[in-house]
Parts: sequence; C-alpha cells; structure tokens
Amino acid sequence: MWHIKEHRDIGRICRRLPVAVVKKYELWKDIVFRHGPEKAREFPGFHDEKLKGKRKGQRSSRLSLQYRVIYKVERDTVTVYVLEITPHED
Repeated sequence: MWHIKEHRDIGRICRRLPVAVVKKYELWKDIVFRHGPEKAREFPGFHDEKLKGKRKGQRSSRLSLQYRVIYKVERDTVTVYVLEITPHED
C-alpha cells in the first residue's frame, strides 16, 4: 500500500471544484493508494505525464479536460505528495 500526503490546501480546493472532478480525484487516490502511481498511468483517461520546466520532477494526471492533479513520488518512503489540483495552463 502507498501513502498519500496532500498539501494542506487540498481540502479547501476540493470544496470549490465541480463534483465530477472531486469524484475522479477520489478514484485516482484510490488507485494510487492500492496499486501505486504506475497503475494510474495505465488508465488512458488520466493521461499521466512527467512535467518540465519549473515543475521538473513532478507529474500530472488529468481529472477532466480542465483540471489536473499535480503530484510528486518519493520512492524512499513510498509516498505520493499531492501538491495541488489546478486548472490546466496552456
């Protein structure tokens, strides 16, 4: 089992998000908790990808066309840090 740590603002952010986005985030968390982030990458709907630039070392999974969950995997402690849920920037 994996540990998922969320940034302290995630709860507040989720209260402002559309219900469908929060449900998809909960599904993503459940998959990552049980099977790890590699398993979430197998689902094409999440379109998981490595980020570049100032977000190098972080990953993004799609929750909707607009929203992404940004996270970082720390393998030493088998922990996923959810940094933010944000609208996608072009």
